[in-house]
Amino acid sequence: MLKLNTVALFFAATLPLGAVAADSYTADPAHTYALFSVSHFGYSTMHGRFDKSSGKVTLDRAAKNGTVDITIEAASISTGFAKRDDHLKSPDFFNAAEYPSVTYKSSSIKFKGDTPASVEGKLTLLGVTKPVTLTIDAFKCGPNPMNQKEECGAAASAQIKRSDFGMKAFLPGVGDDIKLEFEIEAFKD
Repeated sequence: MLKLNTVALFFAATLPLGAVAADSYTADPAHTYALFSVSHFGYSTMHGRFDKSSGKVTLDRAAKNGTVDITIEAASISTGFAKRDDHLKSPDFFNAAEYPSVTYKSSSIKFKGDTPASVEGKLTLLGVTKPVTLTIDAFKCGPNPMNQKEECGAAASAQIKRSDFGMKAFLPGVGDDIKLEFEIEAFKD
């Protein structure tokens, strides 16, 4: 028995620290969403959000790395005006019938000290995949005050050009520059 325990201890000690220290989190759909803003003919800035999303996050604080995998339902777009939402779901914009999901999959999380600072990944929109770096604007982990379950939350942002993903309707009147903001709360698995 001693030999088996010694062998097990040896293998555990030789594993990379990240393999032991990574924590997995599942996004809370009630508190996770993507927002966007775009110029509307220079007169105003139109804001919208997607109400349905899911995802997983791994966070390895010891190795200062992690991953993010988020899926957003394109048809869940909401701008507060149903007729505009229907147009945004059409082939002119998000083409939600043909491309029901917008995804973001990261390759790494970069830390500044002990805190995640940015996420390197790829955004897929309308079947086009492009690299997008998210800047983490806020980050916090701890027990949820309502249910005491361990969770992490973050706010992240990026700037993209919608034309890079093939979304060219009404350019340049409806702006090409899109500000993206992501809010996530995720419970530890």
